[in-house]
Amino acid sequence: MLSYRHAFHAGNHADVLKHLLQVMLIKYMQGKEKPFWYIDTHAGAGLYALTEGYASQNAEFESGIGRLWSRSDLPSAVADYVETVKAFNPDGALSYYPGSPMVAQHCLPDSGKLRLFELHPSDSRILQDNFAPLGRRARIEAGDGFEGLKAILPPPPRRALTLIDPPYEDKKDYQRVPQAMKEALKRFPTGVYAIWYPLLQRIEARELPRALRQLPVDSWLDVTLSIAQPSADGFGMHGSGMFVVNPPWTLAKELDALMPWLCEALAADKRATFTLQQQSR
Repeated sequence: MLSYRHAFHAGNHADVLKHLLQVMLIKYMQGKEKPFWYIDTHAGAGLYALTEGYASQNAEFESGIGRLWSRSDLPSAVADYVETVKAFNPDGALSYYPGSPMVAQHCLPDSGKLRLFELHPSDSRILQDNFAPLGRRARIEAGDGFEGLKAILPPPPRRALTLIDPPYEDKKDYQRVPQAMKEALKRFPTGVYAIWYPLLQRIEARELPRALRQLPVDSWLDVTLSIAQPSADGFGMHGSGMFVVNPPWTLAKELDALMPWLCEALAADKRATFTLQQQSR
């Protein structure tokens, strides 16, 4: 829905999990000296101010990236993620938070290209401005990322990381995500896909990861982080998950080591927990 503005939630616990995984996946793909694309179906505006405007209203970043900002005991992968955010805050103060396309732009090698989709008219214009300096290396489409994905797969280099993270305010997104993945896998079965989803009490949210596990793929990984016990009234997002199709074989082991630390660092109450599941045929 066009009413969604990611700026309200920039840098929260869900962003930490999403962008931590994003940095880890890009680092893995850089292990091969072959070009690859980064594709983002719901790119947002790209960069968010935390000290004014939408993000400052609820200050959700304080219980997300804010918890990690000054710590000196970060696990290696978490340190890489935090350093990425710090690159957008050269004065050392946590004033800006990079969205997924900016995280990708910072981490990608010069040969990497970005294909970004954003439906919200205001955010898509800001996204265009933010990425204008990259010229042809970044192509921004003001439109539906689900539809746009069909047109660009498979990418010319036959290597790509695709992030799918709709707002899920429209309940149809819960059906569109697995359908988009089925169509994407027909066109490009060897791509790496990362799907973000919220942990909510509503049945659609619980059914989505189950549907993703039924995709016709050889390997997947599903990691969730719940920072608190679900509310008694059933409202609110108490955590989030990342479902990775064709994950690096090292990813599960790395997450198994760092998720207990991250869970403790971001916990809002004693019921904070995480899950980690994988399948490899």
